[in-house]
Amino acid sequence: MITVFGTGTGTPLPADALAGAGLVVGGRRHLDAARLPRGAERIVLGPLAPALDAVARYVAADRPVAVLASGDPGFFGIVRALAERFGPELLDVRAGVSSVAAAFARAGLPWDDAVVVSAHGRRPRTAVHVCRAHPKVAVLTGPGAGPAELAAAVPADRVLVVASALGDPERERVERVTPAEAAGRDWGADVSVVLCLDPARALGAVRTVAGVPDGPAGWALDEGEFAHRDSMITKFEVRALALARLGPRLGDLVWDVGAGSGSVAVECARLGAAAVAVEKTADGAGRIAANARAHGVYVDVVHGTAPGVLDELPDPDAVFVGGGGRELPAVVGACALRARRTVVVALAALDRVPAAREALTGAGFSCDGVLLQSSRLAPLPGDVTRLAAANPVFLLWGHRIPRSEEGVAQ
Repeated sequence: MITVFGTGTGTPLPADALAGAGLVVGGRRHLDAARLPRGAERIVLGPLAPALDAVARYVAADRPVAVLASGDPGFFGIVRALAERFGPELLDVRAGVSSVAAAFARAGLPWDDAVVVSAHGRRPRTAVHVCRAHPKVAVLTGPGAGPAELAAAVPADRVLVVASALGDPERERVERVTPAEAAGRDWGADVSVVLCLDPARALGAVRTVAGVPDGPAGWALDEGEFAHRDSMITKFEVRALALARLGPRLGDLVWDVGAGSGSVAVECARLGAAAVAVEKTADGAGRIAANARAHGVYVDVVHGTAPGVLDELPDPDAVFVGGGGRELPAVVGACALRARRTVVVALAALDRVPAAREALTGAGFSCDGVLLQSSRLAPLPGDVTRLAAANPVFLLWGHRIPRSEEGVAQ
């Protein structure tokens, strides 16, 4: 039997908890704080594989093993690795309070509506994009992905609650800071979790399902759902296919370049992605911000002209390019060089399709497209209906070809 103890976040380890264990595995601070049985082997967790191999030897010999972990070891913890290797039936998990639950308790906030993301041992970009997109996020931190790194990339109106050394009566600290204050500090190694909050929405609504917020009931919204100028908006038929090809999801960053009304950016944000809308006109930028507020989402609005302004933005997972003009091939090329996954381009002028396609394929993308022609129902006098044709639009999309497939594609 493998007994897994969650400790250290207000959950002390009973004095006799390890009695009889032949092997005790855990972090150095947990092992130093525990009373180990005489003669028990002690393994400090570093690389996981050697520790699991040692556990396997004791399990094979039917000797008891104890594992010490922080908080709730089934929440982004060692229980997953142990269950995968030995099966859940061999585990006796005695969970403590998770650092996330403790941090929200210290902040005096409910957390059934919070999104939790781990940046421990991972690149921080996913955590950053989740913090940009959602009003209540808990980030499990790690080296290179702590409060300062998060603060440098999240919206300036967020509040960060930095919880350090949770459960330690002498060293525990919980501080509320602005991103600007957090970015300039050395937080050391004691940070347990960072809460990134939109103060206006930190309490949240009553939930039935915990965790990731409910997705929208529908998408490809009618043009009337957005403020726009002179019908300069991506029509919902085009937007539906564009969203299908972009695939916006939690943890993604999507650019909407030449955003106009920002309808694509807003829809991506409604589907859980972080969104940046790039618009060259001042009134358009204001309109995008108003549309985002009207739909209860956050969109980072950048007032500037592509492709030059794109240099200042973090790399996107997917890009939508709307509008047009002579600079379109340069814009598509710049987006293709930066996009990690997909670029989608909407074109009204078909003579620009070859240059846009060449910009995608030249950047290592596969490329496909379709001419969309639709007719909507429209009323006529006498209680009859006709079909009103919309202007045709060519939608072009490219997906980055993995390096292992480039030779086959060529």
